[in-house]
This record gives sequence, C-alpha cells and structure tokens, in this order.
Amino acid sequence: METAPAETLQKRQVIFLAIMLLLWEAGSEVIRYSMPEETESGHIVANLAKDLGLRVGELVTRAARIHYKGNKQLLQLDLKTGNLLLYEKLDREALCGAAEPCVLHFQLLLENPVQFFQADLQVTDINDHSPEFLEREMLLKIPESVQPGTVFPLKTAQDLDIGSNTVQNYTVSPNSHFHVVTHNRGDGRKYPELVLDRALDREKQPELSLILTALDGGAPTRSGTTTVRVEIVDINDNAPEFLQWLYEVQVPENSPLNSLVVAVSARDLDAGTYGNIAYALFEGDEVTQPFVIDEVTGDVRLKRTLDFETTRYYSVEIAATDGGGLSGKCTVAIEVLDVNDNAPELTMSTLTGSTPENAPETVVAVFSVSDPDSGDNGKMVCSIQNDLPFVLKPTFKNFYTLVTQKPLDRESQAEYNITITVTDLGTPRLTTEHSITVLVSDVNDNAPAFTQASYTLLVREQPPPAHRNHQRHRRRRGHQRPGSCNLLAVRG
Repeated sequence: METAPAETLQKRQVIFLAIMLLLWEAGSEVIRYSMPEETESGHIVANLAKDLGLRVGELVTRAARIHYKGNKQLLQLDLKTGNLLLYEKLDREALCGAAEPCVLHFQLLLENPVQFFQADLQVTDINDHSPEFLEREMLLKIPESVQPGTVFPLKTAQDLDIGSNTVQNYTVSPNSHFHVVTHNRGDGRKYPELVLDRALDREKQPELSLILTALDGGAPTRSGTTTVRVEIVDINDNAPEFLQWLYEVQVPENSPLNSLVVAVSARDLDAGTYGNIAYALFEGDEVTQPFVIDEVTGDVRLKRTLDFETTRYYSVEIAATDGGGLSGKCTVAIEVLDVNDNAPELTMSTLTGSTPENAPETVVAVFSVSDPDSGDNGKMVCSIQNDLPFVLKPTFKNFYTLVTQKPLDRESQAEYNITITVTDLGTPRLTTEHSITVLVSDVNDNAPAFTQASYTLLVREQPPPAHRNHQRHRRRRGHQRPGSCNLLAVRG
C-alpha cells in the first residue's frame, strides 16, 4: 500500500528535472558582480543566496557548490551564510593581461534537485603598476644642421595597468632646445616625440642630457623615468628612408626557428660613411621580442617559438641608421596564424550518489569543455557511445549535462562505463576522452514468481494421522504467500 505514494513522488521528481532541463536550454539571466583587483582573500563579494532568492538553509540541503573552468580555486561559497567570498587575492594582470574587461565566469550548482545559476565577476583595474622604460638610457645622435621643428621619435614606457591607469602623458626636464609631444596610437597607447625648438651648435655644446618622464592617469599618479642623451654630430643631410613605412606579414605559430619573417629595406642618398645603413629593432627588448634582425641585410628572422594562444599580434618597429647618426623608421605588423596545437580540455563535476533504475532524464554528471585555439580549431563536438541509454545535453556555453535517456533496469545491467569524447574541428582533429562509471541503484520493481505454473502430487487415500494434524495446523495459521500456482492432487 506504500508503493503508490513513492512512485508518485518519483514521477514528480522526473517531471521537475525535465522542466529544469528545458529551462537551462532556453538560457537564464546572468548575475554580474564587480570587484577591484588586489582585494584581500576572504572579502565578501556578495550574498549569493539572497541575490538568487534562495533560503540559506537550501544551500546545505541542496548541496550547493561553485563550478568554473580550471582547477585553481578563486572563489568559495559559505553554505551557512550564503556569502560568496574571495578565496585568494585577485591579480587582474595575471588573470587577464591586457584584455578588457576582465571577467571570471562561474556557476552556482544545486544538486538536489539539480539547478544552475550563471554568474560573472568582473575584476576591475587599480593603479598598482608604475610606467617603466625598457632601457635606462636612450641615445640620439643629432646633426647640428637639423632645423627647429624636427621631430625625433622616442621609445615608449610600459605599464601593465589599463585604461586611465596606464601611461597618459610624457614630459622632459626643462631645457632650452627641446620639448616633448605626446601622441595617441590607433590602439589607444601613448608615445612620445622629441621636438627641436632651437638650433644646435656642436662647438658650443656637443652633448645634452635630458630626463624623460612617463606619467599614468591613476590617483595618485605613478611615473617612470629614463635618460635621453643627445649627441650632436657634424652634418649629414640625408636620413635613411624605408621603401615602405608599414610591412604586413602573417606567420604560422609553428614556424621553425631562424625562419625568415620579412626582409625590410631602406636607402640613404648620402655617400661614404653617411650612406652606410645599419638595421636594428627599435624596441629591442631581448626578453619579450621573439624576432631578430640582420643589421646588414635587414632580414627579420624568428629567434623564439611563437604561440598564438599567448600573443596573436606583434608590432615591431625597425630603425635604419646611417653612419652619421640619422635614422628612419618603419613598422612591421606581424599576425600570428593559429594551428591546431591544443587538444580540447574537459572539466568534470560528477554528481554524487547512484542513479535510480526507474527514473528517466536523470542528470548523472555535469562538465565543461574548452579549447584555446581559434576558429574551427577551437570549435568542439562532444559525444558518447551510441549503444548507451544516456544522452548529452548542452546547458550554457560549453557546459553539458549527461542525462539518462530512458528508465534503466538494474537487473539487466547494474553499472555503465561511459566515455565522453571531445573533438575539435581543426586539421588535424585533436581529441580528448574522459571515462566515468555510472552505478544503477535498485528499486522494488519485481514481484516474486514460481518456477512452475503447476505441480502434481501423489497422495495416499488415507494419509497418516501425523500428516492430517500437520495440515489442520497449517490451515489454522492461515499461511499466505505472494504469487500463486495450481496444485493437482491425485489419489493413489
């Protein structure tokens, strides 16, 4: 008599899960939070339970937890209070580099019953880095014949911060010959140019030393300095000129070391020493620059392996300097082409407990997939074996659930070994596999059954007294057992 309410409850749970799956596929509103970087660990981001309209007790009873890509724990959920806390201090530059905005995507997963909530945490920048020049000193060789108004490009300062917290302006120490103008590049970065205000005279002053200062826009303002040493040389009235001011090339990320990237060329109308040209990388940082140039031929070659997933574009400035110290400049815009060198990644979050045998569309596991490659190389297809009573269903972007397709039968098969295969669409295709074991739990869905439909007995016409007493005793006790069969007695 107690079986019917239990079956009704189970049917309601199954219907609820099915409705939930339909809601997931339709999408849900994303909850967004914002937090400045360098906030101390343990800081309360928000009360997640309150924002989602959940009672605090539900977080414990429904086995709530935070799920996000990767293994590094950045956030934690206090199940007793519903507060979402920082697990460790966040560094925006380490998490996102120069990318803006810097957003961490995560989900709140409730297991009993299964429910998802999508949330984002934007990590905002603070002014925690000062501008830095890669070189302590810049050397400019300027002929004394250069006319006022001539512009000399200066090397830029680097600042890991973004937006207004990065470099906004350049200044130069007071002097009677030069001032600095700050220009804006197309990508938003600022760069300085030194402008000659007054004619130079090598005989009066053969050298000048200036302090170039880069200032960011933070509050308070941070700054960095370098020395600009101006060496005044005798006349050289023609500067080298490149045949192109911009070279655009594409290089596959798997190009071998020392392969030719591009060949630049400049010319100088002067003769002799003043017409000899030496090529050099204008931003010649040996640590970050993966290219090298032949100072005689102008061939730019690869000196370090490229990685599309780390850096997709390079802007390399090249200077051609003649024997008199005059120089011209060009830019090489290098686009790194992606190759399919990363296999898909799968992050699994298996639900606890076993799966009831009579419950269709039960969520067995939750997982996410990712591939850092781009284009078709980063597109993925998920699948499982065809002969299993399970199906994969997408929830949010690159998140999936493994669901039973129909009621299971523990008496036929008590466990399943499932292999989830994730394949990208690149050439050649790369594949990742992850295997899980699903245990099927038993429910009382089988009644007792006799091994024969009927039995035939030979009974004496006058059974012994003991046998008659035994039969009367069984009738008085009223023996009854489930199941039935036909008993045919034949007198002997």
